[in-house]
Amino acid sequence: MSRHEPDQSALAKAEVLTEALPYMQRYAGATFVIKYGGHAMGDPAAARDFADDVVLMKAVGINPIVVHGGGPQIGAMLKKLGVESSFVDGLRVTDAETAKVAEMVLSGAINKELVAWIAAAGGKAVGISGKDGGFVTAEKVKRTTRDPESNIERVVDLGFVGEPKAVDRTILDTISAAGMIPVVAPIGVGTDGHTYNINADTMAGAIAAALRADRLFLLTDVSGVLAKDGSLLTDLDPAKIVALRADGTVTGGMIPKLETCVTAVEGGVDAAVILDGRVPHAMLVEIFTRSGAGTLVHK
Repeated sequence: MSRHEPDQSALAKAEVLTEALPYMQRYAGATFVIKYGGHAMGDPAAARDFADDVVLMKAVGINPIVVHGGGPQIGAMLKKLGVESSFVDGLRVTDAETAKVAEMVLSGAINKELVAWIAAAGGKAVGISGKDGGFVTAEKVKRTTRDPESNIERVVDLGFVGEPKAVDRTILDTISAAGMIPVVAPIGVGTDGHTYNINADTMAGAIAAALRADRLFLLTDVSGVLAKDGSLLTDLDPAKIVALRADGTVTGGMIPKLETCVTAVEGGVDAAVILDGRVPHAMLVEIFTRSGAGTLVHK
């Protein structure tokens, strides 16, 4: 083959770059907050792909901020240590001992592993938690449950489980402006001085709203929001989501994810996307192609 006759794979790559160019121009300088889930982190190949995607975003002028979960890893460590835990409405009841283990796993092993993956992909990342620099002030989560037999409501104490009350963006702006990628563990400190474990979706949504991010990505282990026939719903707004909940299309764990998306877009985020973190380069497909991937939520 002569120097002047490129093969078809090279042409295909050139066409991909041509299609991506207007999106690169559109998102130059944009802020993307990405929640990377505990289940998606279990596969080293997927972790490498994720790190490659985040580094590529930074290289084309996007400011990615990674917020990671770690529920399965916390559960595995608690089991290893012989610490029993229970759940209420999907939230782990967190006593003082469990809180210490959660912080150790989230701020330690998982956070630094992600920083290392990004470094291996050629990027520079800084691992932090909401406790660093007064970044995230948390408040204790309060939950009520209703007994199905007596119909009596009672307050459940979840221990050291919190939700973001205030977000100070200073440390994120400083890290991003220095050309590095913040990797955030979902831990915050309350005004009472206690450390609180925060749901990673909730943490990511609060950070995205505080930054008025252009995109919030929730990477999970499903392709997005599915219709009753199993097809992917690619475009939703708050009114459609209310209707989908009312007719039973949206149930279970997808409800709090959509609530996070709605809160984020109503708080100033341009759009939120729920997509499958197990699919290689799903974020790049969503960002840089016409077809997109996952479910887009907007006002």
